[in-house]
Amino acid sequence: MRRPVVVIPCSTETVSGLTSDAAGRKYSAAVAEGADCQPLLLPVGKNLSDIGSVLDVASGILLTGAISNVHPENYGLEEPVLPDAIDRDRDAVTLPLIRAAVERKVPIMAICRGFQELNVALGGSLHQAVHTVEGYADHREPKVTDFDVMFAPRHPVTLKGELKAWLGQDQIIVNSLHGQGIRDLAKPLVAEAFAEDGLVEAARVAAGNTFSLGVQWHPEWQYTSNPASLALFRRFGDAARGMIAKGQAA
Repeated sequence: MRRPVVVIPCSTETVSGLTSDAAGRKYSAAVAEGADCQPLLLPVGKNLSDIGSVLDVASGILLTGAISNVHPENYGLEEPVLPDAIDRDRDAVTLPLIRAAVERKVPIMAICRGFQELNVALGGSLHQAVHTVEGYADHREPKVTDFDVMFAPRHPVTLKGELKAWLGQDQIIVNSLHGQGIRDLAKPLVAEAFAEDGLVEAARVAAGNTFSLGVQWHPEWQYTSNPASLALFRRFGDAARGMIAKGQAA
């Protein structure tokens, strides 16, 4: 059987002075090797992506982290706190793609910005700067150039529900590289993990989806040496293979 296709929407980045569609290799590697699926990068420029065509071939969707933020106009606010950290082209693709994928019950794995996109697409909202909100810790990454330090485990999260059952643990230690976070959780989502300060760190789509999970941390980082991360990618891959078995994707 062919490997299931997992579509990875890109981010808009400037490469050698040119506007480019980009996605970190670590995400593709985790899909290919951890989930045993075929990653397929999706451009996000205007008129470059047709969602119906994408979902005709996708057995899964992986939403990556990024240096950009979801524009707050998508959850009822007018102005971004960081106006230079906005990617409207990505928003224009990922938000309707998420809604269509959830409706079709296509498996989704959403990471960091992707988790925030999942929440916004389904009607939730975000704190634009979690560290400025009373009662919350600073979840941003350390200002270093060493990626092993930047992506190192930072704090525990308490697991609930299906995620707790999947991983067989009450708590795991995760990395933390985000300035924004969940304010109001979208109604179709069920919270599955919490940081010590109460911030929602994971949630899943509850309505009959075999695997549609968002996490605020980065499980793709060194996933081969992290049993919990590898278990998530394996489960995601199994859900994508289930789509093929049902004849719902190529």
